[in-house]
Amino acid sequence: GQLVESGGGLVQPGGSLRLSCTDSAFSFSMYDARWFRQAPGKEREFVAHISPNSGVRDYADSVKGRFTISRDNAKNTVYLQINSLKSEDTGVYYCNYNHQGSAHWGRGTQVTVSS
Repeated sequence: GQLVESGGGLVQPGGSLRLSCTDSAFSFSMYDARWFRQAPGKEREFVAHISPNSGVRDYADSVKGRFTISRDNAKNTVYLQINSLKSEDTGVYYCNYNHQGSAHWGRGTQVTVSS
């Protein structure tokens, strides 16, 4: 796969962004997808998960009520709507799916929350 994340940027506290993740080489519509993030100097952490039919969605406690994961299988794209951004949301956001025992990751998109 060739996962590519996009939509990051510099935003003020309280602002919003919509991240996107797509794979140009492989359709991952039949697989669970996840978003992770990595803050400077910290380990990568789970943010959100979505099942193939969008029936199951899970979130890290730190983002519940502010972040929404969704997907459009026709576009082979997973989204992460992030609202009410805080400085602690700063980091590189990565998309992930697992296929045949292999974890597929993109290069990430940088989200910086600063006034």
